[in-house]
Amino acid sequence: MGRYTARRLLQAVPVFLGTTFLIYALVFALPGDPVRALAGDKPVSPSALAALHARYHLDDPLVVQYGKYLAGLVRGDLGETFTGQRVSDLLADRWTVTAQLAVTAWVFELVLGVTLGVIAGLRRGKAVDTAVLAGTTLVIAVPVFVVGYTAQLLVGLEWGLLPTAGTEEGWPTAYLLPGMVLGSFGLAYVARLTRTTLVENLRSDYVRTAAAKGLGRTRTVVVHTLRNSLIPVVTYLGVDFGALMAGAVVTEGIFNLPGVGQQVFQSIQLKEGPVVVGATTALVLVFLLVNLAVDLLYGVLDPRIRHD
Repeated sequence: MGRYTARRLLQAVPVFLGTTFLIYALVFALPGDPVRALAGDKPVSPSALAALHARYHLDDPLVVQYGKYLAGLVRGDLGETFTGQRVSDLLADRWTVTAQLAVTAWVFELVLGVTLGVIAGLRRGKAVDTAVLAGTTLVIAVPVFVVGYTAQLLVGLEWGLLPTAGTEEGWPTAYLLPGMVLGSFGLAYVARLTRTTLVENLRSDYVRTAAAKGLGRTRTVVVHTLRNSLIPVVTYLGVDFGALMAGAVVTEGIFNLPGVGQQVFQSIQLKEGPVVVGATTALVLVFLLVNLAVDLLYGVLDPRIRHD
């Protein structure tokens, strides 16, 4: 297992370098001078402009800029904004908000999605199976902002069950409604994926063999069938956690949550490249760490994978 883990870690290094370089190049290769954009209509003296360009290495070749950024990243420095504020300090509180929102949404889609998928798979072709398939199709088809505003109107304002905006209530109360909205799309995919793989595995020879040996249906499903069925579900859940961290811009906007997504959106408008690059670099690390955890969990669910 140790060599398997080391191999996965080594594979993550070129992925991290290639991804972060691409992000850095896309952000800082955009036309326009970010220093002049920050000043707006106010005039900037040539000496001040030159000093700021030198401070942020804007006149260096792109590869040199990225090398200096990478050197700072190794020391744990995400850089600083064009106003002199450290990016790590700017994102510190916002990471907590986004992480709490992502965890709430992820747990929601994991628990409810797997449960609905198992129920639908065990009752294939019956009314509950049809209801799950129809409901998940509807959720996938409706845009996130429609689901968000509808949930805010009904659950928050009309019924008064959960807070509709802000983080004053704290976690998890303030994050339940936005978490359910953010996780609803992943829930639909998890439910359908669990249902499909479970139905497929229930037809396998080893399931018929287990039943022929006299094993109960509950033990056959939980211990044998469900374990194999969860491998593609674990893949999706692992990738989706990173997507939840990165894709919460709309949800954070609807529910007025001061998270990373909201900050990145504002930084793009202000052409604050260091903030965009720093935040997305951290998100890349989240993706890689989650994928590593998924690979290790593969080895637990199916030991044959460790020897491939």
